[in-house]
Amino acid sequence: MQTLRQVRSFVLRAGRVTVGQERALKELWPRFGIDYGPAPLDLDAVFGRRAPRCLEIGFGTGEVIGSLAAAHPEADYLGIEVHRPGVGQLLLRAEGAGLSNLRVICHDAVEVLATQLGADTCQEILVFFPDPWHKKRHHKRRLIEPIFVRRLAQVLCPGGILRLATDWQEYAEQMLTVCNAEDQLVSLNPGTGYAERPAFRSPTRFERRGERLGHGVWDLAYTKRDAANFPIAS
Repeated sequence: MQTLRQVRSFVLRAGRVTVGQERALKELWPRFGIDYGPAPLDLDAVFGRRAPRCLEIGFGTGEVIGSLAAAHPEADYLGIEVHRPGVGQLLLRAEGAGLSNLRVICHDAVEVLATQLGADTCQEILVFFPDPWHKKRHHKRRLIEPIFVRRLAQVLCPGGILRLATDWQEYAEQMLTVCNAEDQLVSLNPGTGYAERPAFRSPTRFERRGERLGHGVWDLAYTKRDAANFPIAS
């Protein structure tokens, strides 16, 4: 059986945590935070209800997931991010908006998906602008690789949607190759393979900067086949 790799897809940077973010990490974590552990989560118990669920991996400062949670109180949102300043910023956003449908895990997404999230857990998974690790010798650190994408597909509910985005063309091509090769997934854009930017994904400050510099952005979207139509993962 294949296992998720141990190579880290991120580097913990010593970013400055503001006073407000530090306060949020201490005071708001019991309300919104989920500690990492080796046992599967009971998300119905975590959120206190059964509802459609969206997972965002590497949410940055939480612009997308925070806005979605505020706009869709009927759904639950789970965010995974390793960088504490961004986690603190999202906690502040959640407090300010009075959100009850948002939870956060501050840990490596590879390990969270391996141990804490069960099969057919999420109706939607978002992976926007993961680190491209543009140097060839660092490509092994990229998050979007076959074993991880297979695990994403397992966590996704049949008929659910996986959305990805990157501003690095070579990484976009790799994402396309890897996702197209996963037999649990079907592209929602079988022509070019690339999708229109979803309306809910407002351009980040990094994306806006890239556009000013002439960089492109590539979105991808996939759905999960019905369980009867793909082989059981080995």
